[in-house]
Amino acid sequence: MHNNAGTSLPGDRGPVQRALDRTSGGRNIPGNRITHLADGPETLAQMVQFIESASRWVHFENYIIRSDRTGHTFGDAFIDAANRGVAVHVLYDPLGSRGTSRGFWKRLRKAGVKVRPFNRLNPFRPIRSVRRNHRKLVSVDGQRAVVGGLCIGDEWAGRPTRGIPPWRDTAVALEGPVVPALDATFARRWGQTGGPLPEGAGTGAGPCGPAAARVVDGIPGKLRLFRTLELLIAGVADRLWITDAYLVAPSPLYAGLLAAARDGVDVRLLVPGRTDIPAIRALTRVGYRELLEGGVRIWESHGPMLHAKTVVVDGTWFKVGSTNLNPSSFLSNHELDLLIEDSEVTTAAAQQFRRDLADAAEIVLRMRRGPARITHRLPPTLEPADDAPPVRGPATGRELTRRAVMTLGQVADGARRSIGGALVFASVGTGVLFAALPRVMGYAIAVISFALGAGAAWNFFRRRAYRRS
Repeated sequence: MHNNAGTSLPGDRGPVQRALDRTSGGRNIPGNRITHLADGPETLAQMVQFIESASRWVHFENYIIRSDRTGHTFGDAFIDAANRGVAVHVLYDPLGSRGTSRGFWKRLRKAGVKVRPFNRLNPFRPIRSVRRNHRKLVSVDGQRAVVGGLCIGDEWAGRPTRGIPPWRDTAVALEGPVVPALDATFARRWGQTGGPLPEGAGTGAGPCGPAAARVVDGIPGKLRLFRTLELLIAGVADRLWITDAYLVAPSPLYAGLLAAARDGVDVRLLVPGRTDIPAIRALTRVGYRELLEGGVRIWESHGPMLHAKTVVVDGTWFKVGSTNLNPSSFLSNHELDLLIEDSEVTTAAAQQFRRDLADAAEIVLRMRRGPARITHRLPPTLEPADDAPPVRGPATGRELTRRAVMTLGQVADGARRSIGGALVFASVGTGVLFAALPRVMGYAIAVISFALGAGAAWNFFRRRAYRRS
């Protein structure tokens, strides 16, 4: 695809660029300096450094902001900036940050930091409550920003003194005219939670580097990144390397991967071998056999938890941000991603992908053991390749124990209001609705059940038809 007319220069306005403008909802912005970041502690330190350098404002949002050691490091940076007269705006998601102590937010507000929750959970508005803010952004003075997949917690910082490595995640540091475009997306989310940002918080930097980038402001149901990836996958020429923490590809992307692989494209998927959400891993593995038979290569990471969400397309495009390739991210979350066009950044991302493969096992299909007259009738099994590296990092049980220990205090602090309160409101709200509108609730549950069944049947027959095609 990178050889097509109209795609050789980042600022070109050829047909592919126009198509990307329309699918992503954002124009290509040239003139930026972009640095690839793949080390959790280094990335968190870069975020804090940007906050400490702020002179006018800080725009900060994240799905998870914990009140642990890492969270307090950021809290101290917010407070120091507010004490310098910097306007600090912090937006967090109440579901992702449900274990964060009330005292943490109270301390920030007392110091003059503007803190808002995005879309509090409401049992009487269940559809709206599903819409979460999964974005990750640090933006300072309209000049510098960090965008990626990292949340604010000790998991991403690690504990080197205890031999606990940080989660593997990816972000980019940015300077240049793309930063005001990121600020504009923050302003929209901030405005949804109350009053707007102060006037004058939209000016920013001029051109300062060679990289071009599109801001993909993911809004529930708009499918901007989904449509953009469909376009890129349909036109990829040489390689398509995807890293995703919670991969459950919708059918059109699934079909696109198979079509690209069958056309000779080097399609590789890298997913966690161990994950904090085991059910997602099980769903990810459902499509392995068909992908492998179609020529897609799949690796499972054996290092620390792999939380990155990146896509490398040929030598031209690099997608990085908060969106996982699953229906939840596409349909119900507010997300933030960048589609970068820069050979240096894309090369750095490809090199990191190769390094990640060194800590991963390639999954292959093998014939089952047993009598040939039986095994040839059975589907092959999924197994690591013979040259797969040994499992590195803490054992599964130890890692799970570590996570439990790190979050026990946080969950204990917030459990009564975040879990017990949610259960009470959900139970009472459901009871009230059934008592007041029993027939309507009955019809609603029936419709939902039929819709789920019809959707599952449609996906089954569509995938079956595609397999036969």
